[in-house]
This record gives sequence, C-alpha cells and structure tokens, in this order.
Amino acid sequence: QYSPDSVAGADGDIDPTEITFPGCSCLTSSCEVHMCSCLCRGENYDSLCLRPAEEEEYARPVFECNALCQCGESCQNRVVQRGLQFRLEVFKTEKKGWGLRTLESIAKGRFVCEYAGEVLGFNEARRRIQAQTAEDSNYLIAVREHLHSGRIMETFVDPTYVGNVGRFLNHSCEPNLFMVPVRVDSMVPKLALFAATDISPGEELSYDYSGRFHNLPITHREQEPVEKENRLRKPCYCGSRTCASFLPWDSSLFSTD
Repeated sequence: QYSPDSVAGADGDIDPTEITFPGCSCLTSSCEVHMCSCLCRGENYDSLCLRPAEEEEYARPVFECNALCQCGESCQNRVVQRGLQFRLEVFKTEKKGWGLRTLESIAKGRFVCEYAGEVLGFNEARRRIQAQTAEDSNYLIAVREHLHSGRIMETFVDPTYVGNVGRFLNHSCEPNLFMVPVRVDSMVPKLALFAATDISPGEELSYDYSGRFHNLPITHREQEPVEKENRLRKPCYCGSRTCASFLPWDSSLFSTD
C-alpha cells in the first residue's frame, strides 16, 4: 500500500502524524534565525539545500516549522514536509532487484525523498526481523540518534506493507544520497534522504544502509566481518571501488542464541 508519509505500525504505540510540537510565532513569510523558535539550533536550509555539516561524523538535529507555526507555506524552513519535488522512476536492475533512479538533475543538498513506512516499536521490529527467511527482502531500517545525555533514541521504520518509493532504494558503499532524521510535528522523525553530490538524469539513487554520514571510510570490522555473521549477510553488488562485499549488518534485532 502506497503512503507518502509514515504511519503508525502494527503495535500502535507511536503515531507519527500526531502534532506535539508548539508552533513558532513568526509573522513573516519566511522565518529568520534568532527570531524563530524552530531555528534556535541554527539555519537548516539554504535555497532548498540542506546546509552542510562542518566536518562532523553525524548530522546535527533538523527541526522544520510545523502545522501550528504562524509562518507561511513558503517559509524556507519547510522543505521535507513538501514531499517529492523530482520525477523518479522505479526500474529493474541487473543484480539488485528493483531500484530507483532520477529522471532529472538533482543538485547537491536537495531533498530527494523520505523513507516512509510503518513506525514500529522495538518488540514488533524484532518479531518481524526474526520471522524473515533468507529469501525475504528486508526493508526495515533502525535509526539510532545519540543524545548529549548519552541516551540513544531509536526509530524503526518498515515499508514492507505500507510505504513510498524510498523502499526501492538500493545500498551503495559510495552512495549519492545520505539520510537525516528531520522532525516536523513531533519527535517521531521523517527519515529524509538528501543528495550527497550533484546527480545526473538516469542515475540510480542509493544510500549507505549502515548510516555512515558524508561517506566516511569503511571500518576494518566492516571490511572483514566475522565468520559467524558472514553466513547471515547478503552480498553487495554496488560495484563501487570501496565495496565492502557484503550489505551492512546489524545484529541487534536478532536473537543472541
């Protein structure tokens, strides 16, 4: 079932459509830094492009203006919530099953699409992962955000049954997209994919399933996975110069037996 936005999952604990953030009181058509409560962490976008991080390993938090804000729809702090702006095409790849490509040029930093699906709790996410067979495609993604307090916020999104075109994105060890959690109406983030470089028409779109930000070098552990994990991992066919041979592996949702 197609849905442009994420929906509440089977366990129903989290409703991603619920509005829990207060809105800003800006009366201008576009909000300004130091004047807008939504931009207290700094400006997010520059002419629709995500402002680059300053050589950081991880992305800084992005909060857009929301449904309760008094600013207009043309506010420059409303980008991901506007949805798809580019013509994309689902196509059959040679080795990777279905893939997604763009039919027009995309500039570096532009928002491309959201990875939307059912927002699950940990128990339901783990149940679904453990019920999969080796032949099943795994679309479930676990996003972990590290807070200054030391806590880790986890978001599980599964577009297997309900989702958008983001489910057709393949992994690449040298991707042209990167994922950033963007919050609009609540603490449940939209998993937004932005262009990591200028992308040409006809080019396949991909991101790094491991979540490395700004295409950081592959770690030694990822280059040489342990023998036990090799049996469960799937081969990577991205064809990049730095290909790790296997798709990224996260054992946290699997049984420790």
